[in-house]
Amino acid sequence: MDSVYLVVVVGAVAAGFVQGLSGFGFGLVAMSFWAWALEPRLAATLAVFGALVGQVLAAVTVRRGFNLKQLAPFVLGGLAGIPLGVAVLPHLDMDWFKAMLGGFLILWCPAMLLARNIPKITAGGRAADGAVGFSGGVLAGIGGFSGTLPTLWCTLRGYEKDKQRAIIQNFNLSMLAVTMGTYLATGIVTRDMLPLFAIVAPAMLVPTLLGAKLYIGISEARFRQIVLGLLTLSGVALLAASLPRLIERLA
Repeated sequence: MDSVYLVVVVGAVAAGFVQGLSGFGFGLVAMSFWAWALEPRLAATLAVFGALVGQVLAAVTVRRGFNLKQLAPFVLGGLAGIPLGVAVLPHLDMDWFKAMLGGFLILWCPAMLLARNIPKITAGGRAADGAVGFSGGVLAGIGGFSGTLPTLWCTLRGYEKDKQRAIIQNFNLSMLAVTMGTYLATGIVTRDMLPLFAIVAPAMLVPTLLGAKLYIGISEARFRQIVLGLLTLSGVALLAASLPRLIERLA
């Protein structure tokens, strides 16, 4: 059992730093550690809890404005998507989910990272933003991955780093708060999980604040590289955690 606690702490430290630096990614990074040692539903619940704690810290330490007109389509779409994600979670094959999400990230993100000029998407307007928010809401309900697709979308929109941070930070905070409330209301959170909650919160505190401090000094280009690089590494970790299990099951 001690080894489980160690994995939880290491995952929380790494994920907290990444979230503080980039404004998203707690669930992706934490799951790349926790998927090896924790039951899928427990790992997903801890990921949502840790990501929510990180977003609350970020809201206090990295304030980058609040534009309701820009944020509203993402949040409204996300709120519509959360119930679907929560409903799917108990029935979801997490190995296949992680393999598909990881595969998408390692194919798409390096291509964006290596491109000299990322094509800027201006079409779709608020409807497209809402659709991306819906996908983020579904992923939030599944396990705290709310920021993954909206972050990629904001990058494709060509938003500068503070504007992107403001959208993703406020979107994630909204989605994760609602998701955590839904987990509590539906009984997904149990008493047995509370000791692990008490480990995750303090373990991620200093790394999250350190990451947030580093964010302030990085350039636009470096921020884009960090975001896409972290998403790529997260995809590799998700595949590393899921493919061996899928191969064993299919053998």
